[in-house]
Amino acid sequence: MSDQLADTASAIGGGGGRPRGQRLGPRGVTWLGLIINAVLAVGKVAVGVVFASKTLLADGLHSAADLVTDVAVLTGLRYSYRPADRQHPYGHRRITTLVAMGVGVALAAAAVFIAVDALKSLHAYLDNHMPGNLRPAVPLAAALISVVVKEGLFRVTHGVARRGGDMSLEANAWHHRSDAFSSVAAAAGMFGALVGGPGWRFLDPAFAVVMSALLLLVSIRILRRSAAELIDQAPSAATMDSISNAMGQTESVVSFHAVRARQIGGMVAVDVHVQVDPMLTVHDGHEIAGAVKRSVMAADPQVVEVIVHIEPSSHT
Repeated sequence: MSDQLADTASAIGGGGGRPRGQRLGPRGVTWLGLIINAVLAVGKVAVGVVFASKTLLADGLHSAADLVTDVAVLTGLRYSYRPADRQHPYGHRRITTLVAMGVGVALAAAAVFIAVDALKSLHAYLDNHMPGNLRPAVPLAAALISVVVKEGLFRVTHGVARRGGDMSLEANAWHHRSDAFSSVAAAAGMFGALVGGPGWRFLDPAFAVVMSALLLLVSIRILRRSAAELIDQAPSAATMDSISNAMGQTESVVSFHAVRARQIGGMVAVDVHVQVDPMLTVHDGHEIAGAVKRSVMAADPQVVEVIVHIEPSSHT
């Protein structure tokens, strides 16, 4: 834990250590998100209560819910990078896939919660039952601060997730953006109330409904990607082409067939049958297999495992 907290402190304080852009690893950026979510949750709930802003209060509760997903991602990261063992011969990377599915479900639930709450507020506005004791200036400032902070956290987390190919981290990044979206809706409502009075408060629920729909689409995409990985769907055509090109350009490979690839925790595992000169020794075949593995892994950084089956060629 000390390493992750050190990463977090370095990122916040801009201290030395890792080069710029590489200071935070998956655990460090998740710890950073957890700390920020805790501060935002307490701050927004307090402001919502003191200044009678139900919208900001709901936004604060959303930030509090993000803490749960941060803990889930941290737990997944702790176990997913463990090496293979007797019970898990292919490693533990798919723990991150399960966590990503959980975050996707949480994101969908957050989208539904925001939409339902917004529709209730819109109905109350149409029935002239909106609360009149709102003091919007401070809640507006709090919501705008939250938008900037959570969008920044999304970008940092998403960058780390893309570099490492971690699905759970990418899903958590979108969860951060969901909080930014809800804060945008809150800011819109506060701005409307500040500038135009209670008559403009319909902007709050209207923005929230639109943004909840966008969040739901993101959650569906995360769930589809996670499910595709669990059923061993092949990676993209571009990834498969780069793998095939690397094998075809490897010296002493006559031909290859039965190329199979699957995704494991956002990364790719490959197995292939390679045909070589039947007069080569076993040692030569072993060396060619190693060359194929190195070529494929160098061609695509997502590939973390290559199993090569050597066969004699009938076309030499």
